[in-house]
Amino acid sequence: METRKKIKQMKTAAIIDVGQSYKKILNAKKNSKIAAIYLRVSTEKQTIENQRAPLIQFAINRGYNVIGIYQETASGKKSDREQLNRMLSDAHKGSFNTIIVWSLDRLSREGLLKTMRLLEHLSDIGVSVISYTEQYLDTTNELVRNILLAVLSTLAKAEREKISERTRAGLERLRKAGKRLGRPAAHAQLRIRVLNLLNRGKSAREVARMHGISHTIVNKWFKECGNKRGTKKQVKKSVGK
Repeated sequence: METRKKIKQMKTAAIIDVGQSYKKILNAKKNSKIAAIYLRVSTEKQTIENQRAPLIQFAINRGYNVIGIYQETASGKKSDREQLNRMLSDAHKGSFNTIIVWSLDRLSREGLLKTMRLLEHLSDIGVSVISYTEQYLDTTNELVRNILLAVLSTLAKAEREKISERTRAGLERLRKAGKRLGRPAAHAQLRIRVLNLLNRGKSAREVARMHGISHTIVNKWFKECGNKRGTKKQVKKSVGK
């Protein structure tokens, strides 16, 4: 009985020891300074070498062990980049905990919203970003990271609102210009209904109110139909114009 008890205690102690060792390994990996360097230029006329040497030296000076350099010639306005995707895949595997870039626009030029989402995503998987030329951009510091993401989030919200305002203004301009918004098929069906109602003797204003469109548009379609109450054949012919 005593022997069984001792064996059980030894197994429990071994499990605890393994668990503690695993935690130590995880903490050591978390606290170690393992970095990846990302280099990007937009065209073949530019050279990556202007970024390479300074970033490697910067990483060494900061005590980082550089385990990979990802470089490519591609537009920063595209998120689907071969080397960027490979780096993000390695980041998910825990290959490194810091990405060093020449500047934030080397990582992304897709606008504040997408850039902020990328930084948040990296932060969520435990990867920080350091910009060589932008000293304020160092998300290895938790306080700096939180402030930076908060500021970027606010700016991204303002950017979304501006885009939304421009979209609404554009749609309103098209509406006032008499442009019919929506799918062409739906537009054609509406035009047929409108001209059929005109053909039955309804007034342009009455038809316009029924369909929530400008009576100017109704009159325009009416004129295109030959400036008269057309037959069904004429109505269908006018739709094809």
